[in-house]
Amino acid sequence: MSNEEIRPATAADVPAVEAVTDAAYRPYIERIGVVPKPMEADHAADVAAGKVFVAQAPGGPVVGLVVLEVFKDHLFLDSIAVHPDAHGTGVGRGLLRFVDARARALGLPEVRLYTNALMWENQRIYPKYGYEVVERRVDGPYDRVHYRKRLL
Repeated sequence: MSNEEIRPATAADVPAVEAVTDAAYRPYIERIGVVPKPMEADHAADVAAGKVFVAQAPGGPVVGLVVLEVFKDHLFLDSIAVHPDAHGTGVGRGLLRFVDARARALGLPEVRLYTNALMWENQRIYPKYGYEVVERRVDGPYDRVHYRKRLL
């Protein structure tokens, strides 16, 4: 990332979290035939629970975010979203590095995530950052590819 900082989201960030999530995931609706789960999340509740971290340049808009959930044996990357205007600027790469650092700081040995099988762009990205496919599974209307990254 250029000069964005990653910090915990606050209640004041909820509209930006909603906007970035919508901008990042809306293009997939037609392709996958269903609204991506992150678009239906209760963003205010996730922010209040301390699950959301935003990427923002000082004085600038929120351009990216991650939603994380801590489990006893892993950190789950529930959602990563980068505003389309910030694609190619390193925001996503910085967020993925942040996720790794957060897991290590919590003493967790791995990060897990999944992506829709029709979001092929993600399937090219995650292996570049050390993620390996664990399984492909259909969960209701979602056909998901599950990944993990071992940190230890």
